[in-house]
Amino acid sequence: EDVIVDPWTVSGNINYDKLIEQFGSQPLTPALIEKFERVTGRTAHTWIRRGIFFSHRDLDAILDNHAAGKPMYLYTGRGPSSESLHLGHLIPFHFTKYLQDVFRCPLVIQMTDDEKFLWKDLQLDECHRLAAENAKDIIACGFDITRTFIFSDLDYIGSMYPNIVRIQKAVTYNQVRGIFGFDDSCNIGKHAFPAVQA
Repeated sequence: EDVIVDPWTVSGNINYDKLIEQFGSQPLTPALIEKFERVTGRTAHTWIRRGIFFSHRDLDAILDNHAAGKPMYLYTGRGPSSESLHLGHLIPFHFTKYLQDVFRCPLVIQMTDDEKFLWKDLQLDECHRLAAENAKDIIACGFDITRTFIFSDLDYIGSMYPNIVRIQKAVTYNQVRGIFGFDDSCNIGKHAFPAVQA
């Protein structure tokens, strides 16, 4: 059976060591978990301790920067395509809430209502409405309101556009095709969207 792991699909018999190699991440080792607890003064999240979250990118450098008092922020998002979030949608938000509490840092949450319009059979106004509905579930996770910024791409695109075009100029069509697996039948919005998300 073919193994598929991309932004939209996970199928097949998954080998996590191969995923770590394929995506260029590093395993969360007992030594790194101990460093996390020492630097933050907090017990590592249950999902880390039990190996549910098993790899990372740059956590060692993040911990060094945190120990040195350097500022940081967290970033996550949601592509709204339903009225409310289910447990699978909430897992990354609950973990991000834990990280915000540990690092006492700002959090940016991008509601990619434009993405769902491009990928799903939904009207644009409906995607925008679902973003507002989903934001209510995200807010209910208990993020620090003084350190959290939630925005809709459709509402905020004008502020983001200068960075979007810089990214579009730096990334080739072949790079986007290779990363996301697009073919010639995909609409041009799908090809342009990675720069918006970045």
